[in-house]
Amino acid sequence: MTTLDSLPTVPRPVPAARTEPRPRFRDLLAAEWFKLWSMRSMRWGYGLGAVGIVWLSVNSAVADVQNWDRYPADMRAHFVPGGSLRDAFTNNAGITVLLVAGVLGAMTLVSEYASGLIRVSFAAVPARRSLLAAKIAVLTAVMLAFGVVVTFSSFGLSEAILSSKHAGISLTQPGIWSALTAAMLLPAVSALVGLGLAAVIRHSAATVVAVVTVLLLIPDFLSDNHYWSACLDHAMPFRAFQTLYDLTPYQVNPHLPYPAQPAGEWWVYLLWPLVSVIVALVLVDRRDV
Repeated sequence: MTTLDSLPTVPRPVPAARTEPRPRFRDLLAAEWFKLWSMRSMRWGYGLGAVGIVWLSVNSAVADVQNWDRYPADMRAHFVPGGSLRDAFTNNAGITVLLVAGVLGAMTLVSEYASGLIRVSFAAVPARRSLLAAKIAVLTAVMLAFGVVVTFSSFGLSEAILSSKHAGISLTQPGIWSALTAAMLLPAVSALVGLGLAAVIRHSAATVVAVVTVLLLIPDFLSDNHYWSACLDHAMPFRAFQTLYDLTPYQVNPHLPYPAQPAGEWWVYLLWPLVSVIVALVLVDRRDV
């Protein structure tokens, strides 16, 4: 036996398995924020959408100022504050918000399914609900900021234009904050409804059609003449906005057979995005990509 054979054999240390750190929720938020703004279509959508919404209100105020001297005396006398508020955020601006925010909210999710990026995202983050929750949080924050910007820009510019005829109102007007809150929340409500529809359909063209149908077309086919139709009509986000965007929202019109109750319309504002988020979070774990 040689000297080398008599030496004890020392086993080599086995390197410990390297584990990747689990992504934190703030990392998911940062990733979703980057994905949102990395798409050129999203940047153009938010920018052009904001300009278009503000322009609709400003154009209405400009038209009223130009036609002011031709308005009847009683119309001019009763223009403030109701007409001033309507110019601050017109009905057409509300329709545009529904379409722009609803489609952008849907494309936030459905664009990943269309491009196949969703497979990469789920491979990197197997916790699908956490990833989707981060996407929802980022979308909600962006849309709330979007709503604040377009609402106050529309209000400020429109009232500044109307003030040349002493027809403007200020933020101290009674009831103004309830109306402005309804306008500020409308983009977030519409976007989350669009994201919920995207989670169900997961096809770009069909999702856009569904967003337009649910948010805009269905309310046009409903009326307040029958009880069942009035209930469905009052449960739509656009009708809720039209009811809440008023300086005196709690004075129900006595001439309507089934008038909307503003307190209930705030529930419409809450339940539509809440149900949409729940549906999206449930389906993301139960369907293959």
